[in-house]
Amino acid sequence: MTKSLFILAFLTLGLFPLNSNEVWTIRKDDLIGLNKPERELTFTRLKSPYTGREDSYLRKEVANAFMEMADAANKDGFRLSVLSATRNFKYQKGIWERKWKAAKGTDTEKALYILQYSSMPGTSRHHWGTDFDINSLEPSWWETAEGKKLYTWLKANAKRFGFFQPYDKENNERLSGYRDEKWHWSYFPLSNKMTLAYNFLVDYEDITGFEGSESATTVQIIEKYVNGIFPAQ
Repeated sequence: MTKSLFILAFLTLGLFPLNSNEVWTIRKDDLIGLNKPERELTFTRLKSPYTGREDSYLRKEVANAFMEMADAANKDGFRLSVLSATRNFKYQKGIWERKWKAAKGTDTEKALYILQYSSMPGTSRHHWGTDFDINSLEPSWWETAEGKKLYTWLKANAKRFGFFQPYDKENNERLSGYRDEKWHWSYFPLSNKMTLAYNFLVDYEDITGFEGSESATTVQIIEKYVNGIFPAQ
C-alpha cells in the first residue's frame, strides 16, 4: 500500500488522535519502542492476579479490556496471566542480540531463524502497549490438554473483549511472518491503528541500532513481519 493510501486511511479512521478521549497522537517513538510506558499517562501497570511481573505495562484501554477478559475466563475455570506486556527497544534489543550471538549461518539465515518467534528491535508489536503474551511461551504447552482447552476458550471469547491472535497459523490469509503464537494477543481497536501508523511513519532507515539490523531489508521485515498478521475476524 502506498503512503498516499495510508494518509487516506488515517483520515477515514480518524487516526489522530488515537482515542477520542486522548489528546496525544501516535509518534514514531511509540512505534519503534523509544517511549517510556512507566512515565506515560496513557499507560498503566498491571498487578496481581493479572500478572506475576512488576513491569507489566499496557495502555489503559488495553489493560481494562484484558482484566475484563481475565475475569470472564476465571468464571469459566481458566486463569489468564500476562507474562510479557510492553517491551521497549532496549529490552527487545537484549532478546534479539542474545539470540543473534547464538545463531549460525549468514546474516540473513540468522535473522530468519530468530524471526520464527522473536521480533527485530523497532518492529515488535510489544513496543505499542497493545499486545501481550500470556500463560506460556512454549508451543508444546499449548498442545497439552490444559493448553488446548484455554486456547479453545480464547478463540471463542477473546473477540468479545477486542482481542485477536495476530500470529495465527499461516494460511491463505496469512502468508508470511512469525510462526503460530497461541500466547500472543492483540487489542484490535488500537493495534490496527498502530499498524497503519507504522507503515506511514516508519522506514527501513529507522530500523537500526542493533546487531544484524542490515538484514532488515533483505528479510523484508516491514512487509512480511510487521504486516504479516492474521486479520481480525
